[in-house]
Amino acid sequence: MAAGSLLVLGLAGPELTAAEAALFGKLQPAGFILFSRNIVSPGQTRMLTDALRDLSKQQPLIAIDQEGGRVTRTRDIAPVAPGAAALAAHAQPAATAMAGRLTGELLRLLGVNLNLAPVLDLDHHPARQNALRGRCWGRDAQRVIDHAGQWNRALRQRGIASCAKHFPAGGRALSDPHHELPVAAATLAELLREDVLPYTALMPELDAIMLGHVEFPNIDADFPASLSPRIIRRLLRDQLGCDRQLVLTDDLDMAAITRRFGRGQDVKLALEAGNDVALICHRLETAEVAAAAIGELPRSLLAEAWERVDFLRDKLHRPLPWSPNQWQATCAALAALAAEVPAIVEGATGSNSPVAGY
Repeated sequence: MAAGSLLVLGLAGPELTAAEAALFGKLQPAGFILFSRNIVSPGQTRMLTDALRDLSKQQPLIAIDQEGGRVTRTRDIAPVAPGAAALAAHAQPAATAMAGRLTGELLRLLGVNLNLAPVLDLDHHPARQNALRGRCWGRDAQRVIDHAGQWNRALRQRGIASCAKHFPAGGRALSDPHHELPVAAATLAELLREDVLPYTALMPELDAIMLGHVEFPNIDADFPASLSPRIIRRLLRDQLGCDRQLVLTDDLDMAAITRRFGRGQDVKLALEAGNDVALICHRLETAEVAAAAIGELPRSLLAEAWERVDFLRDKLHRPLPWSPNQWQATCAALAALAAEVPAIVEGATGSNSPVAGY
């Protein structure tokens, strides 16, 4: 298999360009990730995901961040499902399950097969601008397990694979990794006592786990969590027993990584640390550099990652047949659910706006 098959790549717009098609055909990435910039209408989005599948020799991961609330990539074409904070405050298990179920139905119609959700971060700093406002299920680990577990099970029952994030404790960040590398003073004992509990409780029901770009100097003084062998191989893999789930980085184009590591170095460090797949969501022009760097790694290390990619790929469901009637019915149900669950009103800080482009 090619080294590029351990990448998940973004694309520029709503249609596949000739240059993108040639690149994807050459690299055969593990998959692709969609953002709002790629989504104009339901039919166009389904045509795009069909085109990505047609370019791929094996069924690709077609991922999206569709958490509900302000992180909803389909907000321009469909009603927005309630987010984690609103569902947790509503405290109705049936509503939480319905949100997961309808999210799964919507995505499967669009041709998506992997949702980069649920967020399992504990909300340690609800007032901070750390990119998580409104996206967490709460501060208490058991509350997160209960609500996120309900949502996750319903999503997967509709044929969409799930990915928990941002391991080990994105909620301890004091700043936004899109703009800088956050540093958290937590110790390993503190993380094991609180933050890691949702992952251990829900791991049998998770298809993938995403690493967060947060530095924990009391655990690894050299690397952020997303590039840390101590956190990925020793903690997540060996200590917590995450041996079958796909492990992937958050977007390596975030400033938390780009300000410290160059393209090529970042993906090599990511895979050496225990990630199976590296995300390059925006700087597609660097994908060949990334693939070449991965190709320099030991074959035995790459084989382990390829095995996990194939394990997830074999579990993926094909898209539902496109049906305008089913699309409209799903949208109507989402609108009814949104009307039932009160929205969380944020302060006048701008933090309640969508996380555009991320």
